Amino acid sequence: MTEALLTYRGTVYPWHCDHVGHMNVMWYVGKFDEASWQLFNVLGLSAAYLRDAQRGMAAVEQHISYLQELQAGAVVCVRTRLLEIKERSIRFEHEMLDETSGAVAARTTLKAVHLDAVARRSVAFADAIVARARGLLQAPAGA
Repeated sequence: MTEALLTYRGTVYPWHCDHVGHMNVMWYVGKFDEASWQLFNVLGLSAAYLRDAQRGMAAVEQHISYLQELQAGAVVCVRTRLLEIKERSIRFEHEMLDETSGAVAARTTLKAVHLDAVARRSVAFADAIVARARGLLQAPAGA
């Protein structure tokens, strides 16, 4: 089994924090979204590929657990595990860690569908993408 992929590294800035002093949920989602695009790039679903092949990716399901508050100045990373690949969809998990303490601050599981950007409907992944994905499959955190 391969190690979780490092798909994001950044900092919590004061403007990411809400009136109670911790990072607002919209910023967790934004950082997880950036990590998703890093994963897609590793799989061969780069912006150039999607544009040239007239393909797209769309999130269709997401579950988030907020496990620890993050405050301004926290240095964070996201590690990603690919959990499942099917003909037209993938399921993956992101864990956001506070790099100072090593604690998991949040975890999300997403299901994304591969789309024909013109017909606006799901379409099978190319064989090369499926092959790359199968090489990265892992069990969820804590399994």
